[in-house]
Amino acid sequence: MKLYRPLAFFLLVVISFPLRAGNGSGDGFCDIRNTAYQASEILTYKVFYTVIGAYFGAGEATFRSNIENLNNKPVYHITGEGKTYSFYDGVFKVRDKYETYIDTATFQPYRFIRNVNEGSYKKYETVTFNKTTNTAITNDGVFKTPECVQDVLSAIYYARNIDFSKYKPNDKITFSLFLDKEVFEMYIRYLGKETVKTKYGKFRAIKFKPLLIKGTIFEGGEKMTVWVSDDKNHVPLRVESPISVGSVKVDLISQRNLRHDFTSLIELR
Repeated sequence: MKLYRPLAFFLLVVISFPLRAGNGSGDGFCDIRNTAYQASEILTYKVFYTVIGAYFGAGEATFRSNIENLNNKPVYHITGEGKTYSFYDGVFKVRDKYETYIDTATFQPYRFIRNVNEGSYKKYETVTFNKTTNTAITNDGVFKTPECVQDVLSAIYYARNIDFSKYKPNDKITFSLFLDKEVFEMYIRYLGKETVKTKYGKFRAIKFKPLLIKGTIFEGGEKMTVWVSDDKNHVPLRVESPISVGSVKVDLISQRNLRHDFTSLIELR
C-alpha cells in the first residue's frame, strides 16, 4: 500500500481510528448508530512538518459533513480536503479531496471518491460498495470485502461512535479497511486517557496507537500516536508520527457545529 506525503497523510490517518469490522458476526459494529456528530459539522486541522526539531506549518485539512440523498437513500456526505500553504507549494504542492457517502441507518459506506493531486502524482479513484454481494467496485475491477469494511474517510466518522469505556489500556481493537484494491486487517492499541495540549487548547483526551503498514512515508509498527476528545463528540485533537525524514504533527485548529458540548476542553489557548 502506498502511503502519501506529509500533508496528505492526514487524510489517510483515519486508518488509525478504532472500529471493529472483522466478519461482522454478532459484535454489534455492523449496525452502529451515529451519536457523535451531526450534519453541518466542520473540523479544520493544521499540519506541521519538522526536521531537526523545528516545526513549521505546511498546510491544512478540513472535514465537512452534510445530509444528502444517494439512490433515494439518505446518506451522510463527508468530504475531506487537504492543501499546502502557498509558500510550501514550491516545495511540494498538495491539493487533495476525499469523499464518502455513508448510509445514515447502517453507517456503512456506499461510495468513496479520492481525487489526489500531489506534486507530479495524480490519481482519481471511485469505489462503490455493494453490501448485497460484499464487493468493492473500483476503476480497476471488483474486489471481495468483509461485511463491515470501511473506506479511509468513513472510518473516522464510524469510529467516533465507539464506546471507549468497554476497553482497558493495552487492549487491541481490530478493524478492516479497503484501500488501493486491498482489504487490510489492522488494529489500534488503546492506551487510556490523559491531558493533551494542542494549538487549540488543553483537553481531556483518549489516546491510542495504530499498527501501521510500512510504506514510503511511515515506518511500520506502532509509531503513530492519536488523541481524540474525551467527550461525546470524540473529535480528533492531535496526531503525531515519525516519517521517513523528520516527523509530522496534526492539530485541530477550529470546529463548528459540534453535536454535543465540547466538554473535554479544559482551557482554550
